[in-house]
Amino acid sequence: MEFVETKVIKNKLLALGLGGTILAALCCFTPLLPILLTALGLTGLLGVVYSDAILLPMLAGFLILTGYAVWRQKKQR
Repeated sequence: MEFVETKVIKNKLLALGLGGTILAALCCFTPLLPILLTALGLTGLLGVVYSDAILLPMLAGFLILTGYAVWRQKKQR
């Protein structure tokens, strides 16, 4: 039973890492974030959130998380 639970946790970790990486990359390299914030009526946040000082470290963190999840999966085999 414990093996199944740890496998699910690893898959969730990998899914979170990949999802976050894709979302951060889309927000960094396309105008997705300004369009999304405009649609939600939060254009006042564009100056704060839509900067490389926030998006690039977020992208790096999700890339590290994805790499860690892949490394843990390979280590278990």
